[in-house]
Amino acid sequence: MTYDFTSLLVVIIVMFLMLAAGFFCRRIGWIDDVASKRLSTLIIKVGQPMMIIDALVNVQYTNENLSRGLLILAVGFFLHLLMSLLAFPLCIPYKDLNERKITEFSLIFTNCGFIGLPILGAIFGDIGKFYGAFYLISFNIFMYIWGLMILGRKRDDIRMTPKKALVNFGSIPCAIGVVLYLLRNPALGNPLIDTVVDDAFLMLFAKLASLCLPISVLITGALLATRTPKQLFCSGKIYVFSLCKLILIPAIVFVVCKLLGFSDDIVMFSTAVTALPTASIITMFSETYDISPGYASQTVGVSSLLCLGTLPLMVTLAQKVLQIW
Repeated sequence: MTYDFTSLLVVIIVMFLMLAAGFFCRRIGWIDDVASKRLSTLIIKVGQPMMIIDALVNVQYTNENLSRGLLILAVGFFLHLLMSLLAFPLCIPYKDLNERKITEFSLIFTNCGFIGLPILGAIFGDIGKFYGAFYLISFNIFMYIWGLMILGRKRDDIRMTPKKALVNFGSIPCAIGVVLYLLRNPALGNPLIDTVVDDAFLMLFAKLASLCLPISVLITGALLATRTPKQLFCSGKIYVFSLCKLILIPAIVFVVCKLLGFSDDIVMFSTAVTALPTASIITMFSETYDISPGYASQTVGVSSLLCLGTLPLMVTLAQKVLQIW
């Protein structure tokens, strides 16, 4: 696995400009609450599923790639468990129950889909997006089980069900993508591979997947515009949260993975994927269940903004340390 920092920096610059565009679109009224929710729905129900499938089918089928993908799936469950163990004590100082819930959820779940797959692709190439798609399987299962259990504390109206955990707009595309990837095994002699029909579907997946990064970042920029500068930048707790989310937890993940003997590629991937900003789905959950939606949007917006600087830093430091460790 190679690391392309030039591509990462290009994506970071583009994301910053998109954040600014979303911010000003909200301020001048081109994006309002209705537009933001509809765009979020479009991304969740169309963009992300196509992005997951696109990430899986664009890597050449080999038994080694499949084995590595399944390894990433197992690593994904391990990382979510590790981040859960780290997040719980970090949230103890929060006195407000709703803010504690949002903080714990936000520390565990990263934006590994909308923003994550393009960033992982920029750092590691197509294999980064391929690994990210397998990581998303663990993300969705863990989020709809443990994530909803966090938000449902002392609430009778928020319940985790097996159906929510296994049937959602993340897990179903993952299953479809894995099946399509397996069908690309040359040993099966699939007549559709490398045909006009195959090329057409690959292009369809790619075009719809390309919706995710611009629209999701525009929405995040619009979220930033709903908070005053004082709320965004003069709150000590949001900086403490961001420090834990973007630097402390990825650093601990790096050390733990290295001490456990993971390969350098897995260590780099684990560090990068845990250094991503807060998953934007927390804003949708917080609005749906009325759990401090303003604070939820702040964790997403500020972590996304600060991530533009911290992510290249963490990836660069991880690579440098691996060279001497």
